[in-house]
Amino acid sequence: MEFLDIQKMKFSLVYILILFLLFSCKTEKEFQPTTKVSILGEKFFINGNPTFEGRSWNGVSVEGLLPNSRMVQGVFDDLNAETVSRWKYPDTGEWDANRNTNEFIAAMGEWRMHGLFAFTINFQGGSPEGYSKNQAWENNAFEPDGTLRPDFSHRMSRIIERADELGMVVILGLFYFGQDERLQDENAVIAAVDNSIDWILDKEYTNVIIEVANECNNRAYQHEIIKQDRIHELIERIKGKAPELLVATSFNGNTIPLDKIVSVSDYVLIHGNGVKVPFRITEMVAQVRALPSYKPMPVVFNEDDHFDFDQPENNFIAATKAYASWGYFDFRMNDEGFDEGYQSVPVNWGISSERKKAFFAKLKEIFID
Repeated sequence: MEFLDIQKMKFSLVYILILFLLFSCKTEKEFQPTTKVSILGEKFFINGNPTFEGRSWNGVSVEGLLPNSRMVQGVFDDLNAETVSRWKYPDTGEWDANRNTNEFIAAMGEWRMHGLFAFTINFQGGSPEGYSKNQAWENNAFEPDGTLRPDFSHRMSRIIERADELGMVVILGLFYFGQDERLQDENAVIAAVDNSIDWILDKEYTNVIIEVANECNNRAYQHEIIKQDRIHELIERIKGKAPELLVATSFNGNTIPLDKIVSVSDYVLIHGNGVKVPFRITEMVAQVRALPSYKPMPVVFNEDDHFDFDQPENNFIAATKAYASWGYFDFRMNDEGFDEGYQSVPVNWGISSERKKAFFAKLKEIFID
């Protein structure tokens, strides 16, 4: 082979390598955020405009509200080989974490068309049985030392980025009781927080708001720093690392947050579980706004397992009239099938049951029609 031919070959190989590196860099950086969530007073804004701008329903302004649904199992997986068979799909007889995320993403556009502007999704999920006393499974995005597991974070990235395309807000939960104990100590909890926030910042996500822990006053939590008396330390840590991130934590159903937690939060999260009459929803919102630490900020229910959407009064309507955002929580009840519930695994992420249809119809009536 002549010298010139060798030189040409070397040049071609170098050229190909340069193109490969350029293409690789472009692929890693191709995501550009288009949805930015912010808060001004009691209202949520997306890209500088209040949600549902100028919209009223039955004489009640809904501008600035953030209707949402508890969809916490979008990145679910069970790392316990002894329990993973519980979550098998009825059509295949096997569990498939990627199928779960793929079907979640495929359903998001229909949710958005009905007026669902936000959903809660957790790095440690929620009970795949709806409510559970014991949690033998391991649905946990963190290694024992708090390192973020790549498979979980990759699935979460896909969901957050699709939400960004649709103009949706992600309420990202970090900890869930029954799974927090898989973190080896308090330093691991802090590392999990730091790694999660660093990941959000590195990805440049602007459509994410944080729920540090689901129901921080639940006695099942093992780590003191996640519990209600100290969780403000984690909120303040996040604010120190990322002042632009909006942060809060939730409490058990029918419970008002502690004053010291509201004082460091950007919005207030409350749950409607255990609330038997809609009037109590109205009362809870008033009690939050009467707290000494309360300043004008959004009040958000991001979990409520009450329905009655065909009735003239229900928890959804009561929250809306009180100018609080409301969140739907639906699980598969006794003797119900695959089409029911958004929390029970495996999940049919479509609007696939009468209960789901009733919620989305009421949502669309209030916020879109």
